Amino acid sequence: MFDLEWLNEPAIETQPERVQRMFGSIARRYDLANHLLSCGADFYWRNRAAEIVASRRPTKVVDLATGTGDLALAIAKKLPSAEIIGVDFSEQMLAIARRKGLRKAIVADAMRLPFADSSFDCVTVAFGLRNMEDWGAALREMSRVLNANGHLLILEFSLPRLSILRAVYRFYLHRCLPFLGSFLTRKKGAYYYLGDSIEEFPSDAAMLRLIDASGFCNAWAERLTGGIVTIYTAEKL
Repeated sequence: MFDLEWLNEPAIETQPERVQRMFGSIARRYDLANHLLSCGADFYWRNRAAEIVASRRPTKVVDLATGTGDLALAIAKKLPSAEIIGVDFSEQMLAIARRKGLRKAIVADAMRLPFADSSFDCVTVAFGLRNMEDWGAALREMSRVLNANGHLLILEFSLPRLSILRAVYRFYLHRCLPFLGSFLTRKKGAYYYLGDSIEEFPSDAAMLRLIDASGFCNAWAERLTGGIVTIYTAEKL
C-alpha cells in the first residue's frame, strides 16, 4: 500500500513532530523491520558499538534516540553494573524498550536534555542523530551533559566509498527499501524518508569536522559492512 500520509500533514506541523509521529506509527514492527531489512547485520553493528563503549568502562551512560532500546540493552549486557538510561521522544518506542528490559527510559527531546551539566561518562546515539533538526546543536547538547573525561559514540548510516557498492546501495535504499518497508510496517513514506536522510547526512571527514567543531576532540571513525554504517567516537574537549 502506497502510504505517504505523513508527508501530507498540515504545514503547521514541524519537521521534528512529523518524525516523532512517523516513528511512533512504526514502533510495533520497528525491530522486525530493522532485522530483516539489514539481513541481521544490525545485531553486529550494535554489538561492535557496545564493545567500544564497554572498553571505556563508563559507570553512567545515556543512550539518545534509544528507540526500542537495542543499543542500550547491548551495552547493559557488557556493563551490568553501569547505570544505563535510554532517552527517546517516542513513548511508543520506549514502551517496547521497557518490555524488553530497559529499566530506565525517559521521554525527552535530545535537543533539550533534562539532565544537569557533566552528568554522564558516555553518550551514545544509534541511527538517531540524522533525525535531529540541528546536528551541531544536538552534538553540543551531548557535550554539555558529558563529564570532563566523557566519551561520545555515534552509530549511523553512511554511503560506501566504493563506487560500485555505493550504486548498488543507493538502488536498494531508494527502490527496494520503500517497498520492503511498506510490506513490513504499512508505512512506505517512512522508508522514503530513511533513504533521503541517509543521503543528506554528512559522513567521513565532514562528520569528523562537525564533531570536532561541536565540543569534542580526537574524533575517529570506523566503517562497517562496506561502509553502509559508520561508528564515530570522540572525547569531550
